[in-house]
Amino acid sequence: MAVDQRELDRQLSGLDALEDDPAGRAGRLASLRSRIWPKLAALVLAVGAWQLVVVSGWRSTYVLPPPSTVFSEVSRIAGTGAFWQALGVTAGRAAVGYAAAIAVGSVIGALVATIKPLRTAVGSLITGLQTMPSIAWFPLAVLLFKPSEAAIIFVVVLGAAPSIANGLIGGVDNVPPLLVRAGRMLGARGPTLFRHVVLPAALPSCLGGLKQGWAFAWRSLMAGELLLILPTRPSIGSQLDFARDLSDAPLLLAYMIVVLVIGIGIDGAFGAVDGRLRRRRGLVDTAT
Repeated sequence: MAVDQRELDRQLSGLDALEDDPAGRAGRLASLRSRIWPKLAALVLAVGAWQLVVVSGWRSTYVLPPPSTVFSEVSRIAGTGAFWQALGVTAGRAAVGYAAAIAVGSVIGALVATIKPLRTAVGSLITGLQTMPSIAWFPLAVLLFKPSEAAIIFVVVLGAAPSIANGLIGGVDNVPPLLVRAGRMLGARGPTLFRHVVLPAALPSCLGGLKQGWAFAWRSLMAGELLLILPTRPSIGSQLDFARDLSDAPLLLAYMIVVLVIGIGIDGAFGAVDGRLRRRRGLVDTAT
């Protein structure tokens, strides 16, 4: 037994040495650089194109300020309490609305994916709801909830839930029938089969639906905050509207950059989760 323990310790030490290998760290750093530099290059090209348009005189700098002015404005507002208060309100609405959309979309998607008569009845309706512009829901939202937080959350949920439901439905449709039959042979039935066999197999498509749902939720939220200004709840959308009223182009573009950066950051988080899931399932060629 002691020999076995020594052999185990030797193998573990070998694994530790592999983890501490400088060549391995260099490879990870090279991989990180290969992912970052295209993003930086795209950013430089976008800012350069912006600067060229400004220099061309197509619009006065009062209407279209140069990047340096706008980035200075971003730095200025980031140091104010009003900005962080508005960001907190918007982030809270996004979290609540998106969580509610996940709950609603997941339940609807699971029911439609597993009950054939229900799919025949409402399957096309879900896709139709997904194609509706978020702004079209606001008159109904105001009628039902008056200008309030509930009206904004209502539109966020309606904007995101259909995409989440369709992602789940599509994932279930693409589960190999052989996998389902194997689960049934092992004794899985009904909800157990769906939870332990179908849902894990459909996870990549579900993740795609969640990502698309977030995009719709974020767009719906920005539209809602621009249309429904609640004086006691300043938000990123209300700050955008305030900058428009003042005809303050640098402030307006600064808040637009904030909205863009938040969207890119969340997209990056989804991308990281998707990459990890694909690697765990052997869908990434690690030899290249």
